[in-house]
Amino acid sequence: MLIKRLPLHVDILIVGGGPVGALLAQKLINSGHQALLVEAKCAVGKDPRALAIAQSSIAALHQVGLWSDELDATPIHKVHVSQAGTLGRTVLTAQDLDLPQLGCTIPYQSLAQHALNTVSMGKAPLALGMKVSKIEQLARFAQVTLQDSRDHSEHHLTCRLLVLADGGQLIDQLHDIQQTIKSYEQHAVLAKVTPKHPHQGIAFERFADDGPMALLPNGIDYTLVWTQTPEQAAARLALTEQEFISEIEQRFADRITGFSAVSERASWPLALKTLNSVVGERVVMIGNAAQTLHPVAGQGLNLGLRDADTLAQIICQTPKTALGEAAMLQRYRQLRSRDAGLVTAFTDSLIGIFDSPAAPMKHARSLALMAIDHCQWLRKGFAQRMVHGAR
Repeated sequence: MLIKRLPLHVDILIVGGGPVGALLAQKLINSGHQALLVEAKCAVGKDPRALAIAQSSIAALHQVGLWSDELDATPIHKVHVSQAGTLGRTVLTAQDLDLPQLGCTIPYQSLAQHALNTVSMGKAPLALGMKVSKIEQLARFAQVTLQDSRDHSEHHLTCRLLVLADGGQLIDQLHDIQQTIKSYEQHAVLAKVTPKHPHQGIAFERFADDGPMALLPNGIDYTLVWTQTPEQAAARLALTEQEFISEIEQRFADRITGFSAVSERASWPLALKTLNSVVGERVVMIGNAAQTLHPVAGQGLNLGLRDADTLAQIICQTPKTALGEAAMLQRYRQLRSRDAGLVTAFTDSLIGIFDSPAAPMKHARSLALMAIDHCQWLRKGFAQRMVHGAR
């Protein structure tokens, strides 16, 4: 429900109108809570990224109307994990978990726009074009200053609980939270590539000597995410279309028969961003505000949606007068620490484990991949973790 007049006070203020913030807003309004969702942008801008959405995340979004069969989503039935130059590989399938699919690939722009449209037509109050310019954490409430992007007017409101979702630009304003940024000194090269033969819903994670590569089914194409050094990324972007295709084909020579076309390419720097605590005085961080991960395992959004789902459950179990109190916030932190910690550590460790091109390390990695593939309980456990997290 789009609103033009902001209240002076609200129980829960959610900053960030992406899928994570929208999921929390929908859940809270459906359970009768007073919550306001604010988004700095008036519309979703062009975004070339494609997201890997686990089946559990699709179920959570579908439950509150944020998922539709009409969305431009492509099913993922298998995930093929391999290392270039070795025989080692692991294949995860939906059948391992008795699911119709492991998840889907969907353009970020498509999902984000659907989330905003759904909230704007629903019961959850939504204010667009409202950027948070100042946060003050006080003992009994948080005070927030919002700036209207259209006329630059300022609005002040208080809330019992402030939730920062889908972005970490405001972390520096919090007096009790510190952010750590670990640069991977890598860039992600993004492109859409067309295979010569249908992909059949198979996603690929390929660990090449010069950086991991992911191929996500996206319509009839694949979305390629290729991790490179900044220098390598610049060189890849400068290649001709056929030269770029040849580079990909060399690294997937024994897995995919080839590609016929590639779209315009883009790149961005990669870093791991974590906090000393995801809760502070009267504030909680979820989604990318809580942690920003390397895209190697496609877990960032799935982790953020589980943040929103858990927070909604805790809020629904908390009396109104106790919203934002230390006991409630610590309960959330405790419930999310294992999942967030393990997924963050796993994603981060993959970069180090597969970074060395030395022959002994490649042999060890190859044996590990084959062991997972041939041991059903290991393979099923790995797939379970990828789809459902570490709850």
